[in-house]
Amino acid sequence: MTQARTTRSRTGRIFLVLAGLVIVMAIAFLTWNVTREIEELSSASSDNVQWSLSQTEVEFQEFAGRIRVGSDLAGIRRRFDIFYSRINTVSKAQVFEELRADDQFRATLQSISDWLETTVPYIDATDVALTSSLPRLASLVEDIRPDVRKLSNSGLKIFAQNADKQRADVASTMTELALALAVLIGALGLSVLYLVRLNGQMRQQERAQRQTGTRMNTVINTSLDGVIVSDDQGRIIEFSPAAEEIFGHRAKDVIGHELGAIIVPDHLRAGHDAGMERMRQGGEKRVVGKGRVQLEAKRADGSIFPVELAIQSAVTEDSDIFIAFLRDITQQKADEAELVDARDKAIAGEKSRSEFLATMSHEIRTPLNGLLGNLSLLGDTTLNGKQTTYMRNMETSGRLLLSHVSDVLDITRYDAGKVNANLEPMNVSDLLQDIIDSQSGMASTQETTLDWGWDGPAQHWVVSDNDRLQHVLMNLIGNAVKFTKRGRVSVTASWHSDELTFEIEDTGAGIPDDLQDRIFDDFVTGNTAYDREVGGTGLGLGIAKRFVDMLGGEIMVASELGVGSTFRLVVPAKAANSAPKLDNLIERRAIIAPMRVLVVEDNEINRFVVREMLQADGHEVLEAHDGQQGVDMAAGERFDLILMDISMPVLDGRSATRQIRQGNGASRNARIVALTANALPSERDDFLAQGMNGVLTKPLRKSDLRAVLGQQETPAPKHAPDLIDRAHNAETYDVIGAENYPKLLARFSAEAEALIEWLEGDARLDRNDIANQTHKVAGNAALFGAVVFRDVLVTIERGAKEGEGASVMAAIATLADVWKHSKKALAEAPLKD
Repeated sequence: MTQARTTRSRTGRIFLVLAGLVIVMAIAFLTWNVTREIEELSSASSDNVQWSLSQTEVEFQEFAGRIRVGSDLAGIRRRFDIFYSRINTVSKAQVFEELRADDQFRATLQSISDWLETTVPYIDATDVALTSSLPRLASLVEDIRPDVRKLSNSGLKIFAQNADKQRADVASTMTELALALAVLIGALGLSVLYLVRLNGQMRQQERAQRQTGTRMNTVINTSLDGVIVSDDQGRIIEFSPAAEEIFGHRAKDVIGHELGAIIVPDHLRAGHDAGMERMRQGGEKRVVGKGRVQLEAKRADGSIFPVELAIQSAVTEDSDIFIAFLRDITQQKADEAELVDARDKAIAGEKSRSEFLATMSHEIRTPLNGLLGNLSLLGDTTLNGKQTTYMRNMETSGRLLLSHVSDVLDITRYDAGKVNANLEPMNVSDLLQDIIDSQSGMASTQETTLDWGWDGPAQHWVVSDNDRLQHVLMNLIGNAVKFTKRGRVSVTASWHSDELTFEIEDTGAGIPDDLQDRIFDDFVTGNTAYDREVGGTGLGLGIAKRFVDMLGGEIMVASELGVGSTFRLVVPAKAANSAPKLDNLIERRAIIAPMRVLVVEDNEINRFVVREMLQADGHEVLEAHDGQQGVDMAAGERFDLILMDISMPVLDGRSATRQIRQGNGASRNARIVALTANALPSERDDFLAQGMNGVLTKPLRKSDLRAVLGQQETPAPKHAPDLIDRAHNAETYDVIGAENYPKLLARFSAEAEALIEWLEGDARLDRNDIANQTHKVAGNAALFGAVVFRDVLVTIERGAKEGEGASVMAAIATLADVWKHSKKALAEAPLKD
């Protein structure tokens, strides 16, 4: 900044000097010009010219007088010659050139010259002839007299005009000279003012520089970072007090010494010296301007410690200088190491937590699978009333234990960010009625009235997450019923401005004030009396709060001991149209053809439960007690389905699946479904990555097992040339044209994928709709030569028309895979022709 101001000041002074020189030179030129013109005015050359013109007229008058007398012929001839000579001089002499330049003067002079030429014969004649010609000459003289007079007057007029012009020129030059002098005086005045201002600015700059120097010294002396300034040779110029504190050197002892020898560790010295030499030679300044870098430095006692370094360069009149800002980061490094250690421990703890939850899930769900599975099998036998009651009580306890395990896993999934809302049309009234119906038995036991209703106009259909709302409302209503004896629980729903509100009001024991702020925390169950009255883990409201937050809603509680509690739930929800009720439907749980199933499970009770469930539906079941035995059996026999446990001795389920897929056994392409208690999402993804086709979670239910069995094995895709009729496809390509073929193929692909999504998305499908939609897409498939895809569509269409639910669902299960390979073949077909 200071250097820029100095440059501007120097430029201003140079401009003033040049302007002054120009003005002085202009004044000198004008002075010379005035002097010259004055000298011209003072000369007598014009007087001589005027006298000659006047003398010419005098000579003419003398000649004319001699003519009038007429007796002196010699005098006439002499005066004529003199006049002739005068006119000849005016016509040819250099001094009259300026007059001859005037048109009028030149014309008059020419007229007189012509007259002289006319008169010469008379003058040169004999005396007798001249005497006889005198009257004629007198007449000629009178004719030319006006021109002679005019010639003299023209000369006087021209000289007068020239004199006036010279005087005007002198006056103009004098005026210009005066103006130049005024400009010079003004410039000198401005220069004086500028110099005064410049002098003031320089004094101000000097004060500012002194203040800046003082501030910089203060900053350097008080900075917590060490500041070291060195020249381009690496010699230390400045060494701040902070640098003294950091490195243990005194400034007076190191100033003038080479920087590398003072602070650079020995093992970095060679690199430092090479870098300094490179910068001296004009090379790249790699550290300068690169921000802060972390390096090692050396203290006075020789100890090595970490520093954070930033270097900037500056240009001075003498040479380049380098300013280094250094900070001792020993403590920072220690803190970072501590944080990294804490992070690693936290990650390890989180991993241990996940592993613990997975292990707990497995260890609890495995015996639960045996317990609930056997209860399910027991329910299919003939029982008396008391046995049925005992069985239902046992099943209720098992399901309660399973819900506690699920609560813990739900918290883990939510905290890991792996739970997402599934927004779709749902019936609020049906949801509330189902929950009220499920809780009515408990309410009756508690001698409590349970009811629900709408506040304001009913909005039955909304867009929200049915499963999450069901979980939250089930928890809130269930808690209200559990904690209310011989009272009332009322559920009120309302909808306004795209918000769905539920209020669950009970006349139970109420919640203490100090507990209301923590009621939605995990493992909070209330006071001792509260705990003893009812059971619970204290996780239900914590999970409910998480689900409400995920939906973008809010949950609140207001309670008074001995009076009751009111839970208020508000979630965003847009109005939706009611889902159509379809008749003539095909159930997805269609009749399943008998299969050969291999059960790979190390737990004998679990094997028994799965075997009994499968055999009850007519399937053939073989068993393997560990993963290696399962691999061996899959290699030798063809199975339709393999149910694979995960945690087993000898060989676990993941490794067994990989060996089956990588081998060349009879069941290499069989469907493999994990049968496991590991329910974490990350575990499920890993199972699929290992080559499994699905996951069944313990405890196993018949409905889940039947759903897996209903997903028929997807046949291995045919090779691309067999999936399409290439000749027919080529003919279509030629007819449609290269420009329209990709557009129509894209439209057909969109129709096919929309059909597959529709067929796989609904729980129940209308047979007529299935037949109509598949018929439409089958026609387009035939147009493009997708013969295999068309055959599957025709099978679905025929089965829908004939009411063959099992064949329809089996064909639907293969449709997506067939389309995937057919689509690839269609995309490549034109390129291979």
